[in-house]
Amino acid sequence: MLDMLQIYLLFSLVLYIIGIYTLASNRNMVKLVIGIEILVAAVNLNFLAFGAFLTGPSTLGPIDPMVQVFVILSICVGGAIAVVAISLIKNAYEHYGTLDIRKLRRLRG
Repeated sequence: MLDMLQIYLLFSLVLYIIGIYTLASNRNMVKLVIGIEILVAAVNLNFLAFGAFLTGPSTLGPIDPMVQVFVILSICVGGAIAVVAISLIKNAYEHYGTLDIRKLRRLRG
């Protein structure tokens, strides 16, 4: 049977695969930002799982507060980056009328 660390790592792997698939298959800029945020969530989950299970003697052991601080900072920075990306996407849509990456690449001079 899988222990808790393996379950968290498996779920993190599934999230990572979903994020990579989203980045590889979509041409919409909003979906690309969502894919990046899914990847960041997978990395944060991985970091928390290793921090929880490598610092304590059991699954109910103490969790390293430094790991939690790094993940909270990562979430805050990721949220700020997502807001900036969405505002740039909004400006690109207002200026060019499309969110398709391939159409926007053709506009390069």
